[in-house]
Amino acid sequence: MKTIKSTFLFALILCLSINLLNAQQAYQIHQDNVKPSKFMEYEKIAKEFNAACVEHNLQSTWFTAMSNDFKYFYITPIENFAELDKRPFADMAKAMGDKFGDMFDRFDTCYDSHGTYVIFKDDKLSYTPDEDAKPAEAQNYRKWFYMYYTPENAKKMREGMKAVKEFFKSKGSTEYYNVYRNGFGQLENYYLVSVPAKDEIDSATRGKANQDVLGPDRWDVFSKVMNYTTRTEEYTGEMRPDLSYSPKEN
Repeated sequence: MKTIKSTFLFALILCLSINLLNAQQAYQIHQDNVKPSKFMEYEKIAKEFNAACVEHNLQSTWFTAMSNDFKYFYITPIENFAELDKRPFADMAKAMGDKFGDMFDRFDTCYDSHGTYVIFKDDKLSYTPDEDAKPAEAQNYRKWFYMYYTPENAKKMREGMKAVKEFFKSKGSTEYYNVYRNGFGQLENYYLVSVPAKDEIDSATRGKANQDVLGPDRWDVFSKVMNYTTRTEEYTGEMRPDLSYSPKEN
């Protein structure tokens, strides 16, 4: 039994490592599910935390996003699972003393749940038109589409996602999107489609224009994904450069 357990563990670690290597980019996500009543307090503490990171020149990097249901996502690019064992806040906590712990105690009053997991960006499923079709101005608004599926339909879902990408390409669509898939620390399988825009109006305008480009045939192609999707979730949100962080360059 001990040998079987060891073999299974080795196989699991190997599979996770292969998945990480095959992915274009892995991200560690820390998610805070903030209580609406604590939204303003959380914002205040988050900006205080960001300022402290700048002051102590914390050696870590993350992008921050916020969804319309008050979830905050701190997104850190990682190269391998060994990076999950790093303690980037150790020196900062030592330098700040009790202030560091007090700040996180205040954070804890703002949410009932939070956690950390890994997702993978999938360039083979993401769609990017010609460079000159991409808008140059900031695209911090987001629409996020989660499409869940069961393990038995993993192959069909991936084939469907590829078909959608090829359809966009064949129609010359200038809309673009990034695709991510679930990773370590999550129990359900899903694809996350992230569609950027300048703001809500720009998103709606571009979405309508893209429907006209794709035409009625889009439903037949989309069905290759939706036929194997168990449920969907749709959120709007924005990237938060003011809460994102990277250390000063030497």
